[in-house]
Amino acid sequence: MNIRKSLENALHDAMRQKDTPTMNAIRSVIAAIKLAEVEAGSPLDDVAVSAIIQKEIKSRRESIADAEKAGRSDLVNLAKQDIAVLEKFLPQQLTDAELEELTRQTIQEVGATSISDMGKVMKALLPKVQGRSPGDKVSQMVKRVLAG
Repeated sequence: MNIRKSLENALHDAMRQKDTPTMNAIRSVIAAIKLAEVEAGSPLDDVAVSAIIQKEIKSRRESIADAEKAGRSDLVNLAKQDIAVLEKFLPQQLTDAELEELTRQTIQEVGATSISDMGKVMKALLPKVQGRSPGDKVSQMVKRVLAG
């Protein structure tokens, strides 16, 4: 079953159970997916849907940081609930060790030797980890491994 269908089924279940926080989290992601489909002019595949879910999770993590600065624990809790709901729809995430191993393999494949080769490494590595690790985490790992 594709991710979008899973989201829609989970939304229906949440509606039946009157689980408002789950409904709101899933509705916001489905809206983002529909917007992206309209912009693309065609349905999105699971990789693109995963990227949208990761983007929504990243947005909520940023909201948590802002809410903590403002002392709004209610907003922090709401964002954490949203993240917990959305993470269920992502493929199994790579551990740091797995990501580091993939990064080292890719660096060898492209023959990268310094931080100036980061673009080549990222171009080769991102398709391998698509949907299984956020781009900013991948970027940090590449920098760390290239820097030695």
